[in-house]
Amino acid sequence: MGDVSMSVPILRALTEQHSELKITVLTREFFKPFFQDLNNVDVYSADLKGKHKGVFGLYKLSKELKALEFDAVADLHNVLRSKILKLFFTRKKVVQLDKGRTEKRALTSGKIFQQLRTTHQRYADVFETLGFSVDLSKPKFPKPAQLSESLKSFFINKDLKAIGIAPFAAHKSKMYPLDKIEMVIKQLSKDYNVILFGGGPEEVDILNQFEASYNNVSSIAGKLTLGDELDLISNLNLMLAMDSGNAHLAAMLGKKVVTIWGVTHPFAGFAPYNQPHNFALLADREKFPQIPTSIYGNKYPEGYENAAGSISAEEVIDEVKGVISM
Repeated sequence: MGDVSMSVPILRALTEQHSELKITVLTREFFKPFFQDLNNVDVYSADLKGKHKGVFGLYKLSKELKALEFDAVADLHNVLRSKILKLFFTRKKVVQLDKGRTEKRALTSGKIFQQLRTTHQRYADVFETLGFSVDLSKPKFPKPAQLSESLKSFFINKDLKAIGIAPFAAHKSKMYPLDKIEMVIKQLSKDYNVILFGGGPEEVDILNQFEASYNNVSSIAGKLTLGDELDLISNLNLMLAMDSGNAHLAAMLGKKVVTIWGVTHPFAGFAPYNQPHNFALLADREKFPQIPTSIYGNKYPEGYENAAGSISAEEVIDEVKGVISM
């Protein structure tokens, strides 16, 4: 989800700067709402668990796509499926994303410690190679969505600004300890609407407990469609998230995003779009010198699983208050 949402600001800039282009985005049906406000952009849904499953399914998909009579292919994913699909486009120009695997291995092995090219820049490079330069220096974003009455109800105190908090991530090593995030929620809910984001049953239960424990706190976990979530996020004043998909969803909608980092690091190029470096709160590398231990947080030495906990709750609270007041 994060990778897909990171492409949205690039496509917005591309289509605004090259209005003659017509873009067809090939992605899963679930992600279609990400692209709903982009000009000259259509979405073609890949049914990867059904008719487009496996090599024969990808061949069928390639025939469907050829009927659209496209001129070139920008592969922003560069994974096995897209590499196979590329083989069926023998007469089309195909440019694939350079993921920078070599320098990322150097970063996670400790050979280097420096900012690598961001994923957003790498996406833009693909279109540059196709002949369409993309200027990312003056980003534009959609206006906040008009909310239905049911969505407005999540903003409990209409006189307060609204903060979204997404405390979960794909790996525990990327998460802020739950006892500390509860301290953050408790304190921020005194001055702001706090709206909690999460997914699976366990996350829903935890967030419902937080909702029941504090005033001005509501949880949307398990209650909304993706489209409704995006509409709600577009009306936030700030999102507090881990190195995770919710950070990128808020950033693609032009929201201020404060991120908490555990064993991963912004140097790998996955920081949310258009966010100042000081909006990222980083684990203490004096205590955890091997950070970043991996690009996605799935590999780390023993004892590193709670690295994000080296950031105090007071630091998080102060950062959020400082950023939201800007």
